[in-house]
Amino acid sequence: MGFLTAWFGVEARRRRRDLCVLVLLVAAGVSVVSAALAGARRGESALDRLRAVTLPAHALISNQDPGLDWERVRALPGVEAVAPYAIAPFYVDDMPLNWFCIPPVDAALWRHLERPVLLAGRLPDPARADEVVVQHRFTVLYGKTVGDTVTIKLNTPEEADLLANAGGGLAGGHGPRITARIVGVIRSPRFADGVDGPGVVLPSSGLYRTYRDNLMGTSGRGFSIALARLTDGAAGVPRLRAQMAALTGQPMQVDDLGATDRHYDRLTSYQALTVLAFGLAALAVAAVSTGLYVARVVESAQADLRVLRAGGLTPRQETAAAALGPVAAGLAGSVLGVGAAAAASVWTPIGAAAGFEPAPGLDVDLLVLAPPLVVVPVLIALEVAVLTWARRTPRPPAGSVVAPAVVRLNLPVQVVTGLRHALSRTVTGTVTGIFGLVAALTFAAGVADAAGDPARFGQTHQAMVFHGQNGEHVEGVLGKTARDPDVTGVADARAAMVSAGDVVFVVYGVAPVSGRVPPMVVRGRPPTTDGEVLLAVGTANRMGADVGDRVRLTGPDGAGEFRVSAVGLLPVGVSNTYDDGALLTSGGYDRLSRSFDLGLGLLALRPGADPGVVLRRLQEATGPRVSVIPAVLPPQFAEVRDVRVLPIVLAGCLGLLAVATLAHAVNATARRRRHDVAVLRALGMTPGQARWIPRTQALALAGAGLLAGVPLGVAAGRALWRLVAESTPLVYVPPTPVEALVPAVPAALVAALVLAALPGRRAAGLHVAGTLRAE
Repeated sequence: MGFLTAWFGVEARRRRRDLCVLVLLVAAGVSVVSAALAGARRGESALDRLRAVTLPAHALISNQDPGLDWERVRALPGVEAVAPYAIAPFYVDDMPLNWFCIPPVDAALWRHLERPVLLAGRLPDPARADEVVVQHRFTVLYGKTVGDTVTIKLNTPEEADLLANAGGGLAGGHGPRITARIVGVIRSPRFADGVDGPGVVLPSSGLYRTYRDNLMGTSGRGFSIALARLTDGAAGVPRLRAQMAALTGQPMQVDDLGATDRHYDRLTSYQALTVLAFGLAALAVAAVSTGLYVARVVESAQADLRVLRAGGLTPRQETAAAALGPVAAGLAGSVLGVGAAAAASVWTPIGAAAGFEPAPGLDVDLLVLAPPLVVVPVLIALEVAVLTWARRTPRPPAGSVVAPAVVRLNLPVQVVTGLRHALSRTVTGTVTGIFGLVAALTFAAGVADAAGDPARFGQTHQAMVFHGQNGEHVEGVLGKTARDPDVTGVADARAAMVSAGDVVFVVYGVAPVSGRVPPMVVRGRPPTTDGEVLLAVGTANRMGADVGDRVRLTGPDGAGEFRVSAVGLLPVGVSNTYDDGALLTSGGYDRLSRSFDLGLGLLALRPGADPGVVLRRLQEATGPRVSVIPAVLPPQFAEVRDVRVLPIVLAGCLGLLAVATLAHAVNATARRRRHDVAVLRALGMTPGQARWIPRTQALALAGAGLLAGVPLGVAAGRALWRLVAESTPLVYVPPTPVEALVPAVPAALVAALVLAALPGRRAAGLHVAGTLRAE
């Protein structure tokens, strides 16, 4: 023990620089890997932890009947709680707020269901009209938090009665102004921060009770929809749908919020898996780079310990002495890395999961952070033991069945030697790294394509005109929009609620006015006759229907059988998401309904046109009773755009893995084959020729990795992107990262030459006599 203590003191002084570098390497590896793994676990569980404490809603009742009595809905068997809120616009300090800024009708919201986590402050008093709560994103965007005030501007009753305000696109707010105080910052499954949006301000139910006419108007056409929590959870939604149909005497859209939950589960799981993959790739890079450096430190120590063998140093003592410095550095680096990973938890989880995290801030996940304190030193000790044992028991290099064929090619001796060295090493690590890199780049190309093109999500239009409601519309509006020079296509879309068995959804009857606004088809072709229908992806899945099947649809004024000509994606409307609903020709729509709930104009704009300028011009042309707004994009568009950096980061980490494994292969071979190179140098090989031995090996390994990794990586990246496209859903277009692959080949070859530079210099400067004598 005294020898080991003395040796450690000598090593700590002599090799303090090497050991400090090893401490930093281990700390960097442990911090990045632990932070990634802990962040992945936190992101994966965020939504489940939020649901567990917030009484989440199970259904959304999309009522459009102004006279519906919500107390009768609350009395239905199986209904645990109902929270209605008005479909009515209000304005806050001229901020562009989204559709979730809605006034609750009564105090049920946030108390009987969707009881939020309070990130700060408290809930608003339901008796006060001047108290609001906000989401965390609002505090980030506008710099206002608990204690600050905002100004709520309401419409006059006359403005509330205007049809245009149902679309929310006209400037209003000429009614009462209320200075409201922010009393809380909330988060719940339905009131969580989106990955992209203007932030949300939510008033108390006192605003509705005090200013009902300013929100709903006096014409009796205003209505409210409601969140519902059911005794049987999501399993009770079909029962509630039947109960609402019986209560109102007509089919009513009751959305299963479990489908939304499953979407966010998939999204957070995908992001967590991406972070986990990044962590595992970082682990591989850290293992290879740290292992290489440990081997270098151990090799230097063994050269000194070899001299002490003659004095009676046992093999066990030699191994222990060689391991002391690296193990101590590994332990110190692990402590630093774990501390850094714990500090990094303040910024986790990332992506969509950040908006669902019920307890943001510092989070010490001992299940992830504790093991490195033991595992890293143990692995370093094992590596030292293996290196020491391998040095004492040298083995002849394994033969290769390809090597004799390489010799028969009559290539220069340095090339043959480099190729034989390459063939003696497995190319699995290099191929795996390049395969993962190309797969991640291919996947990233798919993400970038979808993130830059709303048409992949069915939004082939760039603007919408709300020109009618409940069977009444403003004449001549779409003709005026079609005459605008920047409008290339106009389609008239009438919407009504229909049913197919127990599935209730919105159907659009689309008639072209000018140009083309094509529907987005995932498979099949758009309807061309009055007996064909395009089903949205989600609706087709709920109905169990596909292209070629026949379905029976029942509308307000008729029923009919239709052939499914396509499954695709639809414009986002007031009562439907982009993957919900159906699309018919105008004649097909007339078979089901003689009226409409909502009249929309879908406008395609000229590429390069300024949407803001065009929309202002169209608003002036169509008049005050019509609302012209930009196309509403589904939240999935922002979610895909939000995660586009993750596969790129993963690609970079996998690229480092390929580089690290190639560097390990070349350096390890150069150390083991020094004797072979020394013999060749003794037989007349020049230093310049010796440099080409590791160069040839590196180029051969890189070439093999490219030949196998690129096609396999493209295929794997496309397969993964297809799975994501189908589950999102969006239109799948096979991605090919041409811009990344074109420079990849020369970059890989240049990297191989750079990595071979140091081993090449060592081979060229090898002390032949000393090496042969040592061997």
